Amino acid sequence: MSTALELAEKLISAESVTPATGAVFDAMEAMLTPHGFVVHRFTRGDGEEGSDEAPVENLFAIRKGPEGSKHFAFAGHLDVVPPGDSWTSAPFAPEVRGDLLYGRGAVDMKGAIAAMAASLADIPQDAGTISFIITGDEEGPALHGTRALIDYMNAEEIKPDLCLVGEPTSVNALGDMMKIGRRGSVNIWLEVDGTQGHVAYPHLADNPLPKLTAILAELDAWTLDAGTDWFQPSNLEITHISAINPAHNVIPAKAEARVSIRFNDLHSGASLSERVSAIAERHGGKARAIISGEPFLTEPGAFSQIISDAVEAETGTKPEASTTGGTSDARFLRAVCPVIEFGLCNATMHKRDEAVAVEDLATLSRIYASIAKAALA
Repeated sequence: MSTALELAEKLISAESVTPATGAVFDAMEAMLTPHGFVVHRFTRGDGEEGSDEAPVENLFAIRKGPEGSKHFAFAGHLDVVPPGDSWTSAPFAPEVRGDLLYGRGAVDMKGAIAAMAASLADIPQDAGTISFIITGDEEGPALHGTRALIDYMNAEEIKPDLCLVGEPTSVNALGDMMKIGRRGSVNIWLEVDGTQGHVAYPHLADNPLPKLTAILAELDAWTLDAGTDWFQPSNLEITHISAINPAHNVIPAKAEARVSIRFNDLHSGASLSERVSAIAERHGGKARAIISGEPFLTEPGAFSQIISDAVEAETGTKPEASTTGGTSDARFLRAVCPVIEFGLCNATMHKRDEAVAVEDLATLSRIYASIAKAALA
């Protein structure tokens, strides 16, 4: 059994549906302290369970190298999405069947964190400073996770030179893709007030639905851009429409909708929110936006080449540099230092019977060790 497999099984065994606290962090700390890491754990959030303010545990661990040496950071999350029903085996009882390790988080992303921890045996302390930036709140609201870790690092004046996030970026085979950036994300709630009334007497009412449909029609017809060299075109999707009105002969008093925009670096969350608000107001509505993250790009260069070389040496594959997919905590870490994401195959993430190839865990551990040593050189 490889070290990475053994550590992955320990992490999967510690149930950690977001927001994660407790046992899974105990397991993580136990993996790092034998390698000389000083581990700092803290909790943020004081709300009730199930709320956005529910307590979240975070871990920052550091092993300092020689004075003046470079600092390389591994980053990721130990929380997982709820497993759902109908698993072949218990989701938090890791099981190897054939060539695969099954369990919630095997891919996203306890397997990668296990590979990071396993890689430490091949990274001598005199190579430089290594740190781990690990949260229990990436799959949830992401309010008290990596952002709180960054606050801690800033207060302690800790600043890595480079950061690798272990998100499952590979598509068809380990090593075929890395993420050098991500699009931004903003969700916008639309609301139009009207006056309730009888459908036979429309002059005595004010129907909000035509106004809402006019807003949505204009938004749906909006071509945000044609994409850039590194980003696909931004897209706006209508994700919810509602007018609570059980009666067939009543004009409703209010209509609501929600849109979600994934956008490239031609825009900002604020600029898009302002544009949607202006459209809504023009048709008699109002808009409220929550910006989940801004787009970022780590330009191809020395860091991406380090990763490409390490991957090719182990797999024979040169990873494609991509910005596709959803958001990750790299959107926060990019404010600290250059950040790139690279990890396992993502085909089963968030699915029933999530699984990782056992061989990929060991291979990823070797890749991570090579990346860290090259980044510290």
